[in-house]
Amino acid sequence: MKKLIASLILSLMWSLTALSAVNLNTATQAELESLEGIGPVKAQAIIDYRKKNGGFKSIDELEKVDGVGAITLQNVRKNVAVSGKTSLPASASSKATENNTKKSEKSNKTTAKSVGTEKASTSGKTANAKELKEEKAKKDTKSSKANESSKAVGTDKAAASGKTADAKVLKETKAKETKSSKSDSQTKDKKKSADSKTETKAKKSNKSEKETTSKKE
Repeated sequence: MKKLIASLILSLMWSLTALSAVNLNTATQAELESLEGIGPVKAQAIIDYRKKNGGFKSIDELEKVDGVGAITLQNVRKNVAVSGKTSLPASASSKATENNTKKSEKSNKTTAKSVGTEKASTSGKTANAKELKEEKAKKDTKSSKANESSKAVGTDKAAASGKTADAKVLKETKAKETKSSKSDSQTKDKKKSADSKTETKAKKSNKSEKETTSKKE
């Protein structure tokens, strides 16, 4: 009778433990992380072990998992089971909620960081486009000024060339006039010399005639 009562008590205690325990064979990573001393790495190691070995046959087998030692097993023993439905104890549930909150915050930070990076990238592209536009405008302005300067130089050269041409024409015209004047002067001198010679010849002829007439008389 005593054995029967003891057996019933043990069964009841086992049932109560199972009702508020994490099933090592069915618990998710988040549920495993809710256990004291179990982080993301150990939780993943537990999942890998049960997949490789077909599940846990006893709680003590948890010590065979990489990273799980005797101290960790002692801390989680009261909150784990190898059968039944996973039901988180109050402490484990609080830890699970805390872990989920941390993950959510981390996810939000990552998203915000990503959005911030995208905005920064967009802002950088806009700034680059603006700089390129300003640089192009400066180049166009310099090119326009260079063209205007070139035109001005061309105009000055043309004006100087025109002045030189005019001076050359004036010089040539003046030279022609001088030459023409000399030619006229020479022509007049020749004519005057010819007239003088003709007059002298005529005088001599008249004188000769007079002398001939005088001799006859």
